[in-house]
Amino acid sequence: MNIAALLTKTARTLPERPAVSLGDRVAVRYGALHARAGAIAGALRRRHGLAPGERVAIVMANRPDYLEALFGIWYAGLVAVPVNAKLHPREVAYILGNAGCRLCIADEAHADGIEGVRADLPGLAPPVIAGADDWRAMLGHDPAAPADARSDDAAWLFYTSGTTGRPKGATITHRNLLVMTLSYFADLNRVTADDCVLHAAPLSHGSGLYALPFVAMGAGNVIPESGGFEPAEVLALIERHPGLSMFAAPTMVVRLLDSPALAGADTANLDLIIYGGGPMYVADVERALAAFGPKLAQIYGQGEAPMTITALSRARHGESGHARYRERLGSAGVARTDVEVRVVDEDDRTLPAGETGEIVVRGDVVMRGYWENPEATAQALRGGWLHTGDVGRFDEDGFLTLLDRAKDMIISGGTNIYPREIEEVLLTDEAVREAAVIGRAHPEWGEEVVAFVVPHEGRSVTAERLDRLCLESIARFKRPRAYRIVDGLPKNNYGKVLKRSLRDELEAEAGA
Repeated sequence: MNIAALLTKTARTLPERPAVSLGDRVAVRYGALHARAGAIAGALRRRHGLAPGERVAIVMANRPDYLEALFGIWYAGLVAVPVNAKLHPREVAYILGNAGCRLCIADEAHADGIEGVRADLPGLAPPVIAGADDWRAMLGHDPAAPADARSDDAAWLFYTSGTTGRPKGATITHRNLLVMTLSYFADLNRVTADDCVLHAAPLSHGSGLYALPFVAMGAGNVIPESGGFEPAEVLALIERHPGLSMFAAPTMVVRLLDSPALAGADTANLDLIIYGGGPMYVADVERALAAFGPKLAQIYGQGEAPMTITALSRARHGESGHARYRERLGSAGVARTDVEVRVVDEDDRTLPAGETGEIVVRGDVVMRGYWENPEATAQALRGGWLHTGDVGRFDEDGFLTLLDRAKDMIISGGTNIYPREIEEVLLTDEAVREAAVIGRAHPEWGEEVVAFVVPHEGRSVTAERLDRLCLESIARFKRPRAYRIVDGLPKNNYGKVLKRSLRDELEAEAGA
């Protein structure tokens, strides 16, 4: 089944319901969204000559056109490649090249960056700019009926970085997306046509995935006029939109709690905040419960198992009388309805409750594999289980606690940052001999990036120069917020850098 069938069914039964709103204004209703998706599909097939299974990238900030493009791609039987709009053009170029994208739909702010790297991507057509002439021509094209798609056909390439620093495209199928949608209803929340979801987090990631349960029920999708997360704006939109849910990184929740606008805000319309994408301190969960009431749920998932491994439900957040209530608030909840989750040792043997190991998962929500990367696929899906690389343990009641993130990943503002990617950029400076990048606790963003840099003997390097290098090569949000120029790095007997020692050093400084 083509996942776009969720839209066709809703458009048939609820054509006048608001589909997408920009702030307070209805931008498109479900009947019109269906018509626009069909027109886009017709243009992609006939004007641009794309065949089923080819890839189309979306590089834009949150805006109503985003969902029109996404469903238009699916209507045409194509594969959507939503790209983090905060990435550097060179990083975007790698994803477009790896996915073999023939076309990119971008907003005006990102179109020049795409055009600037197109010379290195000979198969890529000029970008279609949302809101411009080419986009309007698409919307005026003769519509195409939604394409047939098999459940195991690719629908969404979700790019997530790996240990090499090169992003890998998790191939999410139509079945994966359907199971994720049904799992939302089973484990997180009921949705009716009178509800809505606020997309203050990027549509290219979790928030975009969570559009699907709301489209399926004819509920609304609300996009802030800013296109992103501004606490005062979010609180104002909660006041204006009944039955509002939102997906938020823990840092976003904390920013809401710390916003001066919260004191005068009416949050009665808030239905649920689903938080995930990184750890949240128990004290912050308790603050949020005190501020919003029992309107929180937590999810743990990965791009490879979209939004669906474990969950701590709204009901669990309200069980304050349980003897281990605070311990459970610090967990990632229990296994979702549609998956099996285990904690295993190095030989993939299941560990008993209380013992620590790698978290593995299997079920119909797990990706088909990594795009054009059979080696990484075989490693990640060995034995029929997705090996998350995350470390955790179950308690005797089936609650999973995450203890560490895999491969030294840094989570800043709910966004994954992979140290080796930054280290490789720093090492391109001819004066740099070694580099090690780690995360340091930050009260607002969760973590911030710190780089330890060792110059070659007799050479010197400055933080300003390294910062310029990073800004030229990677997204701004990935660049280190501090550079430590040091004589050497701590290592074990095998020459491996001991990042734990560096983290201990930073923690000791913070404690002092």
